[in-house]
Amino acid sequence: MKVIVVGAGFGGINAAKTLSKDKNIQVVVIDKRNYHLFQPFLYQVATAGLSPADISVPIRAFFRGQKNVEVIMAEVQGIDQDKKLLKLSNNRTLDYDKVVIAAGAKNHIFNQDWAPYVHGLKSIQDALSLRKKILMSFELAEVEEDPVKRKAYTTFAIIGGGPTGVELAGAIAELARFTLSEDFRNIDPSDTRVILIEATNRVLSTFDPGLSKKAKRALEKLGVSVWLENKVSNICEGKVELGSDVINANTIIWAAGVVSTDLAKEMEGDVGAKLKRGNRLLVNEHLQVVGCDDIYALGDISYFENEELPGIAPVAIQQGKYIGKSIRRLEKGKDIKPFSYKDKGHMATIGRSKAIAQIGKLRFGGTIAWYMWVFIHIYFLIGFRNRVSVFLQWLWSYLTYKRGARIIN
Repeated sequence: MKVIVVGAGFGGINAAKTLSKDKNIQVVVIDKRNYHLFQPFLYQVATAGLSPADISVPIRAFFRGQKNVEVIMAEVQGIDQDKKLLKLSNNRTLDYDKVVIAAGAKNHIFNQDWAPYVHGLKSIQDALSLRKKILMSFELAEVEEDPVKRKAYTTFAIIGGGPTGVELAGAIAELARFTLSEDFRNIDPSDTRVILIEATNRVLSTFDPGLSKKAKRALEKLGVSVWLENKVSNICEGKVELGSDVINANTIIWAAGVVSTDLAKEMEGDVGAKLKRGNRLLVNEHLQVVGCDDIYALGDISYFENEELPGIAPVAIQQGKYIGKSIRRLEKGKDIKPFSYKDKGHMATIGRSKAIAQIGKLRFGGTIAWYMWVFIHIYFLIGFRNRVSVFLQWLWSYLTYKRGARIIN
């Protein structure tokens, strides 16, 4: 049996790893990049805490010991279900018996006219571009004589109060108030304005309301201005409009949602797949794309028909392992059970020694939650070198308040 896994994120890696245990299955992993990316740490790269190599590992290195796994660097552009062929960007086609779609999501900017003026955070390129923008803002402010322009350079507007927005807001505030506090002569980085804009009545809306309040208070202690129940009406060069209010900000960050990658739309036309909210592929109880028994989908590109699942790594990991086991059982003629997500809780970090955690009926925040967040995230990093490197850099940053990845490229 030949199984093609499209995408080497959390879900794709775990699906391929589980499938590779059966030597009768030939596994082909396809990704447009040659590395697996630990996306939860992208905000650390964007705020100069980590380097890209710390949060990524080559896909080929990961499967070096699995002789029945082949890795191809390409982009899938469509599927011919009748001929069971995958169409690739390099004009190649690949035959398959089963396909696992784990192609992830991309930034979803509600008004595409705003796209040139905002920074998203879904790739290493996004993170490096944002890091350059943040660091350059302080450099430009240092030599700017106009006080109005100087204030705009050191104002950062973040749209979206989910985990990405909250983590970015806390990290930028700490970067300005601690790391850069004594590095400049003509500006005071502690005067930096970080404004987190959320359309609903609380940040981190997927968490318990009490934890949302704790997160808001922690952000405000760091100097972040949290603007709740504020909807963006327009964005242009250096400006965010909220009705009659206008924020002049040199750096505008979009953290208000994602949409599935373009492959989902291609599959709607190619195989008649049904799309749900966010252009996600509708999958059944066995994570098969509805109407396509030989095609599975998981993670951010899928919409589970039994319940709407959060777009977090644990969901993709569990789905990847489930699909791998299901295909192996089907190959042996065994029955499979429906997929069931086991919620082991979720966490978010706000800043140095500050985090919140929601695990079962437990709700807590503060230093203990932060230590748990650190341990769990380092544990899920792929590669021993990455784990050691990240741990040592965090330890150094924690003790010295400094960040080592402050190079403007």
